[in-house]
Amino acid sequence: MRTGQYKGWLPTLFIGQLLQHKTVGIIGAGRIGAAYARMMVEGHKMDLVYFDPYPNKKLEEYIRKYSELLRHVGEPPVAVRRCKTVEEVLQEADVVSLHCNLDATTKHLINKERLQLMKPDAVLINAARGSCIDEAALVQHLQANPNFRAGLDVFEDEPAMKPGLADQPNAVIVPHIASASTWTRSGMATLAAANVAARVQGFPAYNKPDIIPFLDQPISSLPQAAPSIVNAQDIGMNVL
Repeated sequence: MRTGQYKGWLPTLFIGQLLQHKTVGIIGAGRIGAAYARMMVEGHKMDLVYFDPYPNKKLEEYIRKYSELLRHVGEPPVAVRRCKTVEEVLQEADVVSLHCNLDATTKHLINKERLQLMKPDAVLINAARGSCIDEAALVQHLQANPNFRAGLDVFEDEPAMKPGLADQPNAVIVPHIASASTWTRSGMATLAAANVAARVQGFPAYNKPDIIPFLDQPISSLPQAAPSIVNAQDIGMNVL
């Protein structure tokens, strides 16, 4: 619109696929992955398949109860299943979203071979870490499969992109803004400060995935613990 390229409505202009009643695949079903899964299941009534080394029983139970609610009001139910392999998720899902940590096991988790397992018109989302995808292989896959789409918030050589990525019309690329709300960015700063303060005072590490008590209460009411130290045991910290 701003560059004057819109010349009028056409039946096939920017046409896409509905997500309703399709399958969303999550790789990494921790706090963020589970929240994304719920959004997609509740918003689009999608079935859920996920891969994670650890089963997310809370998420599975939530989806099953939501499915019962849908059935009760006469709507088609939804399903949830934990897959044994990443490959299984890639083969089944219409939308695959990455929410895993970056370590030696997840660097280039999505490579040339695994991209070829995905549906020709699948959507791949990466809001985890750029190196979870072999970005050069993704560029080649986008070029060879025009109906395949990618949505990227992070990049392997951030802030740079691999050659050719910016030229792909089937890639949506944004500058690492998945957390760009005032509440979230302020919360990130609060958690970091609380970690430092807890460490200085000798408090143990928090052992619950829900860190909301550190964000929505007065400072005097915060739990006496470090809210977000993932390697607490490695550095010898006690756990609450």
